[in-house]
Amino acid sequence: MENTLTYEAAAKELALIAKEMEDESISVDELAAKVKRASELIEFCQAKLKSTEAEVAKIISGMENPKE
Repeated sequence: MENTLTYEAAAKELALIAKEMEDESISVDELAAKVKRASELIEFCQAKLKSTEAEVAKIISGMENPKE
């Protein structure tokens, strides 16, 4: 996965792949590669969401329990 990939870019690419599949504009030859890429993008997005959730929880915890 690219180091510069953002959540927004991954979600946009996923939406494009889904649209291509719905429109049946993906050839049989490309289908496996597109499904593999979609799987990688989903994994990236899930990891990004979990990481962000943990970071936000840590920040909130620090605000609720400030060090004196």
